[in-house]
Amino acid sequence: MWKQILTYFYIRKRDPNEPKNINIKFMHGMNRISLFIFLIGVIIMIVRLLRH
Repeated sequence: MWKQILTYFYIRKRDPNEPKNINIKFMHGMNRISLFIFLIGVIIMIVRLLRH
C-alpha cells in the first residue's frame, strides 16, 4: 500500500515492467486526485481545530 501511495505522489519511480493500459492510468490519476483532496481536507480540519 505504501509503495503505491509513494508512486502516486511521484516520490518513488514506477515499475518499468508493469502493464501499460489507459484505464489503469486513468484509475491512478483519479486516485491521486482523491488523495490530494483528502489531505487538503485533513489539513483544513486540523487548522480549524487549532484555531478554536
